[in-house]
Amino acid sequence: MKAFHSNHADLALPDGHRFPAQKYRLLHDRLANELPEVRLLPARRASDGELALAHLPDYIAAACGGSLSAAAMREIGFPWSPALLERARHSVGATMEAVGWATREGIGANLAGGTHHAFANRGSGFCIFNDVAVAARLAQDDWHRRRAELLKVAVIDLDVHQGNGTASIFAGDPSVFTLSIHGEKNFPFRKEPGDLDVPLPDGSGDDSYLAALDRALAELHDRFEPGLVIYLAGADPFEGDRLGRLRLSYAGLRERDRRVFEWCWGRGVPVAFVMAGGYGHRIDETVQVQFNTFGLALAYWKRWSGVQGRVPGACTISDGAASGTQVDPRQPVALERL
Repeated sequence: MKAFHSNHADLALPDGHRFPAQKYRLLHDRLANELPEVRLLPARRASDGELALAHLPDYIAAACGGSLSAAAMREIGFPWSPALLERARHSVGATMEAVGWATREGIGANLAGGTHHAFANRGSGFCIFNDVAVAARLAQDDWHRRRAELLKVAVIDLDVHQGNGTASIFAGDPSVFTLSIHGEKNFPFRKEPGDLDVPLPDGSGDDSYLAALDRALAELHDRFEPGLVIYLAGADPFEGDRLGRLRLSYAGLRERDRRVFEWCWGRGVPVAFVMAGGYGHRIDETVQVQFNTFGLALAYWKRWSGVQGRVPGACTISDGAASGTQVDPRQPVALERL
């Protein structure tokens, strides 16, 4: 399974900055050491033309040239530097490549990405460019050139924060469906209406979250037929997250991921997934949530690639979450034939 990273482009944050940039390197190292079947590849750099698929040229020029106002940079939450913008370009490139490989192999991944608070004309909330929006537009453009037909894209955003930038960019576009399950009272405090928004109260746990996810996926099925899914597998709904305010367990988040991957597999829809947010009190717990997502994705990739068979429903992935049993988050997921 191909997974793209931007570790060769330093995020270049000052010491003591509150954004946990080290999570990217920690995830990379765990995957390299423990899941060797995940092929880790450096991402390419998104060009100005590719960024312009989702962003206004004036904003791209100001962001890359360092001429954004102090207020604009405060909204983003990072101090400007050339290295920061190079990192942002490579993070977009990683999602573009993940999408490209998903359309070839069923599943592709970005070890970062999910910068869903970036609008067409501004950044916000640790997001400079919207990698999901750029990658979706690039995939649609490529699909149309090769097949002369429209590629419909569903964005399944399960970060704890609503993807306001993504919703804004695709507002009124019938070719992209934006689904977001998020904390009702969490950032952003002014939500942008998407195609399907599911706000949850503070303290929501596994049962209520998974029930909401089932309803949302059923509604997505009824309303839209995607040819591609981009999945934001945020780690911040985890009960140990300092910004999330929800209470999902390791088992609950594994089951969340399983239901999304199974939904895509059962419909023959390729899926590219990105890590989005994660701000655990303990960074190793954030990385563990993300590592678990990769373990599940790898099992589904094997099904897509024929290792486990290409027939939907021929096998099931189970980790005990559905039965309510306790699951060791460090144990590998079992792939079992029915």
